[in-house]
Amino acid sequence: MADPSDDTGLIVALAKRRESQRLPRSLDLKKKVDQGEKLNDLDIAFLEEVNDDMQEVRSLVDRNPDWRTVVEKMLQLYNEITEKALENEQSD
Repeated sequence: MADPSDDTGLIVALAKRRESQRLPRSLDLKKKVDQGEKLNDLDIAFLEEVNDDMQEVRSLVDRNPDWRTVVEKMLQLYNEITEKALENEQSD
């Protein structure tokens, strides 16, 4: 079993990326779909990349449960974006 203290550097890097890149872009996408717009190929690629990253973060969160709430909130945001985007696609 990995030592959670070994994860500190990775957690710091992921938190910085979340604040500087992932969260702002995600909030922009949320606004876009809430306005009834459809996602373009770059938007979808971003969400796919985030999904792939979240799969890798799962074991990190298991070892560091203090981060579970943050990850769950991000997952909820991505879920809201994808659900609304699908709704927008089907509204044609």
